[in-house]
Amino acid sequence: MKKRKIGILGGTFNPPHFGHLIMANEAYYALGLDEVRFMPNAIAPHKESSGIDTETRVEMTRLAIEGQAHFRLEDIEVAGGGVSYTHETMVKLIEREPECEFYFIIGGDMVESLHTWHRIGELAELVQFVGIGRPGYIAETEYPVMMIDSPEMHLSSTMLRERVLAGRPLTFFVPDQVETFIRKERLYGPEPDAPKSESTPS
Repeated sequence: MKKRKIGILGGTFNPPHFGHLIMANEAYYALGLDEVRFMPNAIAPHKESSGIDTETRVEMTRLAIEGQAHFRLEDIEVAGGGVSYTHETMVKLIEREPECEFYFIIGGDMVESLHTWHRIGELAELVQFVGIGRPGYIAETEYPVMMIDSPEMHLSSTMLRERVLAGRPLTFFVPDQVETFIRKERLYGPEPDAPKSESTPS
């Protein structure tokens, strides 16, 4: 039986933005995937927490992909809790769904740091890495990565958190429903009616 082709896009999604959606969509069409799953981590091994709880990040991710039939939320890491190591996660997914083959989607900025990933040699044998080009990164690695072309967007969750802190809008950076949620829950910074900051946050 032909295996289903599943894309996995992992991350903190703090917050999720159009850069994530474009990456997933480009991989979906370029590789003929059956679906792409957005997989929020519980605790990322390489990133510091910004004080936003796991449930909030999951809800923002759910809102970001709402209405997209070929996108799904994968909660295996948040359900497990603790530090999220991709190798352990993919072993569990493959055991749970042996009828699928998995394509792990990463940004071009992550390709060069694959050598730092936990049990990367074994992980590279379990999944097909798919790299999405990003501005300023050569994307060279000793591990097998399938690179695909994509519109380049210099967009990061860190930058968006800083925009909120400075009282600036997120319009055209995140889906409307995500920005509405951020403002309603007063995430990352000032309240919606706070005046715009005239200085750059430190």
